[in-house]
Order: sequence, then structure tokens, then C-alpha cells
Amino acid sequence: MSSEALAFIVFIVGMLALMGIGMNMALALVLTGAGMAWALNFWDTQLLAQNLVAGVDSFPLLAVPFFILAGELMNTGGISKRIIDMAQAWVGHIHGGLGYVAIGAAVLLSAMSGSALADAAAMSSILLPMMRKHGYPVATSAGLIAAGSVIGPIIPPSMAFVIYGVTTNTSISALFLSGIAPGLMMGAALVVAWRLALRKMDVVGEPPVPVKERMRITGRALWALLMPVIIIGGMKSGVFTPTEAAVVAAFYALAVSLFVYREMRLAEIGPVLVRAAKTTAVVMFLCAGAQVASYMITLADLPAVLTGWLGPLVENPRLLMAVMMVVLVLIGTALDLTPTILIFAPVMLPIAVKAGIDPVYFGLMFVLNGSIGLVTPPVGTVLNVVAGVGRLPLLQVVKGVNPFLVTYVLILALFVVFPQLVTAPVAWMR
Repeated sequence: MSSEALAFIVFIVGMLALMGIGMNMALALVLTGAGMAWALNFWDTQLLAQNLVAGVDSFPLLAVPFFILAGELMNTGGISKRIIDMAQAWVGHIHGGLGYVAIGAAVLLSAMSGSALADAAAMSSILLPMMRKHGYPVATSAGLIAAGSVIGPIIPPSMAFVIYGVTTNTSISALFLSGIAPGLMMGAALVVAWRLALRKMDVVGEPPVPVKERMRITGRALWALLMPVIIIGGMKSGVFTPTEAAVVAAFYALAVSLFVYREMRLAEIGPVLVRAAKTTAVVMFLCAGAQVASYMITLADLPAVLTGWLGPLVENPRLLMAVMMVVLVLIGTALDLTPTILIFAPVMLPIAVKAGIDPVYFGLMFVLNGSIGLVTPPVGTVLNVVAGVGRLPLLQVVKGVNPFLVTYVLILALFVVFPQLVTAPVAWMR
């Protein structure tokens, strides 16, 4: 057996075994990479250490901690709450209105935090008790909130796009633009799915809010609504880069929370920074560990092996895309979004480019597929957040999310068949 074949076996068996015993994913990546180095007769502790450092030694990755901090500040400082209040004022009175509030809030919050987990935590803590109080089925309500949170990594700014762009050397600004139209389409698809789900519900709507009160609530949310305008407008006009946009987002969220809404005290800044630092440490350790595995994957020439397997499909880009999406859906049931990007994006992108698939379109599809994995059991990180915040059994949330999960899979299939739905808006915005 060749050393390359042995390295491939070590990678697959090692990852499955370490995941099976519940090991931390970042540590599993480091150990798997070390095992591959041994199989390739390339063992060098200094090289492993250098790759660990190289995995996080990237200027664009600075966007990640600042977007995480912005999300924490939004939830603590009342920005997320005002977005939800505004959505409730406008659509909360119609039949099933709180569901539409959840969808509208998910789209708006996605344009601010860039994190599915932050959006899920904010909406679960505010909307889930309200929906339960008004007689909405708890499972379906939790499932809708979880599904809405998945839009977070798609509409810019998006931490997932930053990580993907750094990992594959794809333009982060182009990836951001590619997520706007698909994110809005996902929101529209959730509206249709929610309308179908309402047929089986007998729920009580909120009393209509007077127009004057609606305008007052919208005015209070104006500072929150300006956040995505500043971030996206600044990047589109070239005032700042995506990395600098993350700093602007964090600074803006801090200023609004402290001096405009005044819902955050100076004493709360410390705990917010600690929470953001802990989340950042998890993400960065994943990036470092993935670099070790990625370097060994390159040495073992595993992309060429995968290209050999998928070679016959290169002449048919749509079929190739469909097969890769099916593979990623299966991977998403076991891996979180970030490790999926770090491990598989560098391997799959060259094959897609060889088939003539637009790299930005492929990046959008890759991140969208991985985002769907956030609400796919058994891992489903967003499902665990909603279940934890809402104090619900995980199985109940899984049952509730299934109709919306089917909706997202149909959206994914639609984008595979009609890639112009993604590429045309990007070309127009550029």
C-alpha cells in the first residue's frame, strides 16, 4: 500500500473514530493531521507547529472576532430586541403573525451579526416565549426560529464567507454580494412554508398596533437598521474592506448600545468581551487544526484522488454540482459549518473550477449547504441552541424544523438547476 493511500485511510478512519468518541473537533483535526504526517513519512513536530500558527496568521480572519463581538453587543445592548419589536409592530397582528415576525427578524438580524448561533439565541429568548403564550405549537415555533437563524451565514456580513474566502483565496467581497439575493429568497421560501404550516394551527393574533405607534417603534429601531446599511454600503463603495467592516460593526454596536439605547452598562462590557473571546478561541483553534490537516491532505494529493473519482462528471457541471451538494448534505449531518469549510472547501473547489463552475457561485452553494447542516440532526448546532435557550427536548425541535428543512433542500436544488439565480444578481451588483 502506498503512503498516499495509507494517509487517506488514516484521515477517514481517524476523523470518524475521534468524532465517534466525542473528541473536540479542533483537536481531532490536529491528531488526524499528525497521523497523516506519520503515514507519509513526513513527521516533523516543528512543521506541525508552524502549520498551527499559519492557520490563524491571516489578516482577513481578524473579521471573525469582531463580528462575534458585534453579535454579542447586539444581543446585550438591545439592538436585536428592537429589530424584533419593529417586525412585531408591522406584522404581528395578522394570522400567524409571530411566525412572520420571526422570519422578518431573522432576515434583518442576518444583515447585522453574520452568525446563525447569535440570531438563534436572540430570537429563541424573545420570540419563543411569546409564541408559546399565544398558543403556537412549540415544536413548529422552535423549528421556524432555528430555520430562520440559518439565513445568518448567507446574508452579509457573514463569518462563514470570511472563513471560506480565507481558506480558498476567494474574494470575500464577491462572496458577500452573492449572499444577498439567495438570503432574501430563503426568507421568502420560509414565508410560504409557514403559510402552509398555519393551516393546521388555531392561534390568537396580537391586537393591531396603531400607525403612530408603529412609526414610533420603527424610529426606535432606526439606529439598528442603519448598521447593515453602513457595513454593506461601506464595503460596496470601497470605504473599508470586509475585515475593517467587522471592526466598524463592533464599534457601532458598542456605541449604540451604550449611548443611544443605553441598555448596556459599562460593567457589562467585560462579560461581553469574555463571551466573545471564548467563541473566538473555539473558531480560531478550528482554523489552526484544519490547517494541519489541510497541509497533509495536500501532501497526500487527496484532491487528485477525488478528482479521479469525480473526473467523469467534470464534463457535466450541473451533475457534478448536484453530486457534490449531496455529499455535503451528508457531511453536514456530522460536521459543523466551520470545520466543513476548512476541511472540504480546498479539496472541492479546484474540481468545481476545472468543470467551469464559477468559484463565487460554488462558494455560496458550499456555505448554504453547510448552513443547512446547522439544522440537520444529529449534530445540528443551531438546533441545540434553540433547544437549550427554549428549554425544550432536542427531539421536539428536530420534528418542528423538518418542514422548513425540506424547503431549504428545495431551494438548494433550485440553485443547482438554475445557477443564474445566484450569478446574475452578483453580476448586476458588481
